[in-house]
Amino acid sequence: MTDLIKAVETKANEKIPQLSSGDSVSVHVKIKEGDRERIQEFKGTVIRTRNSGNNASITVRRMAANGVGVERTFLLRSPRIDKVVVERHGKVRRAQLYFMRERTGKSARLKQKFD
Repeated sequence: MTDLIKAVETKANEKIPQLSSGDSVSVHVKIKEGDRERIQEFKGTVIRTRNSGNNASITVRRMAANGVGVERTFLLRSPRIDKVVVERHGKVRRAQLYFMRERTGKSARLKQKFD
């Protein structure tokens, strides 16, 4: 049975570091427009992580123009992700940071975690 599971699973992307909720990250995603391909950067805070093999994903939230919040979910084993850069580690006490959706300004900041 485990051989069957290993045959279906894709290999992990080595350009993705260990991520956790509260991290400020920059996700570089490959975007295909017609016959051209470019890399688009999505900077924000990880508000949710799911680590379960092929279905491992993170949800990143950023504030766009006029204070509009934008969330995007990325599959960690997707070939569309070029790389993920962790800019700072946030100090949080929970796995899902859904309370950040209602916060703006200074109250939306997280303390930095020093290892």
